[in-house]
Amino acid sequence: MIVEMRTTLVKPMTQKKVEERFAQALPERQKLSPLGGFFHTDVGTLNQIIELWPYENMAQREDVQARAAKIGWPPDIREFAIEQDAKILKPAPFSPPFKTGKFGSVYEIRQYIYQSGTIPKVIEAWIPLIEARMKLSPMVGCWYTDIGPLHQWVHIWPFQDASERQRVRAEAVERKMWPPVTAEWLLRMQNCLALPASFSPLR
Repeated sequence: MIVEMRTTLVKPMTQKKVEERFAQALPERQKLSPLGGFFHTDVGTLNQIIELWPYENMAQREDVQARAAKIGWPPDIREFAIEQDAKILKPAPFSPPFKTGKFGSVYEIRQYIYQSGTIPKVIEAWIPLIEARMKLSPMVGCWYTDIGPLHQWVHIWPFQDASERQRVRAEAVERKMWPPVTAEWLLRMQNCLALPASFSPLR
């Protein structure tokens, strides 16, 4: 399975209008393939809309996109959008199967950029630690980019609230079990706390 992650930076004070347009158009779009998650940023780079769309493979994605264009998808938000980014993510070997459901009210979305050719080393560094880390709190998934900006590493963690996130992170550091040591290959880190829209399957 692959996941398409679409990020749209919208003008300040327009996030609700954007979500309304997606909510109106979504029922027809979901007849073609399911939405994975829909969020807006609350901490980090503000005014971002983040969509997650799972597909079995690229062939399914291309077929769905062709059919979606015939029903007017995506909704027209040109008056609100500043810039857009899309990337195709492949799961790390230890990533749990992508599932939707009620996992938390706050989603931490972490995105790293690593040196070219080092993603296999990052995977090796994560493998011994990830099982113990996921016992503290679940992970939605962990992926690396296959199409779009390359050498990116994306992992998403749901929490009941910001307090739970702080507690879990403090416990992981105190027990010296997290994070994996990958700094020697790391070029850039980006993080945000995002809130699910009312219609988001991940919430």
